[in-house]
Amino acid sequence: VQLQASGGGSVQAGGSLRLSCAASGRTFSSYVMGWFRQRPGKEREFVAAVTYSGGQMDYANSVKGRFTISRDNAKKLTTLQMNSLKPEDTAVYYCAARSDYYSPPSSVSAWPYWGQGTQVTVSS
Repeated sequence: VQLQASGGGSVQAGGSLRLSCAASGRTFSSYVMGWFRQRPGKEREFVAAVTYSGGQMDYANSVKGRFTISRDNAKKLTTLQMNSLKPEDTAVYYCAARSDYYSPPSSVSAWPYWGQGTQVTVSS
């Protein structure tokens, strides 16, 4: 599967942004989809994941209640709605895909497919 992320930008604290990840390939619904981010000087970290039909969503504690992940299998699209943004949300955001969901979603190495990053900048 190939992934293309979009929707990043600059916003003031308290604002909202919506990131999208378009997938190519015939079996989109057979992948768990996720979002990660990499803040300056930090390692890549898990943000959110959604399972095959959207029945289960998992979030990092730092974004729970503010971010919402969703997917549209017909459009092969994964979305991350980010509300109440904070300056510490500033990062390059990446979408990712994996076939299984046996290991924790936070394990970066468990995700074999990655899109290019999209920059999100939140100013105070």
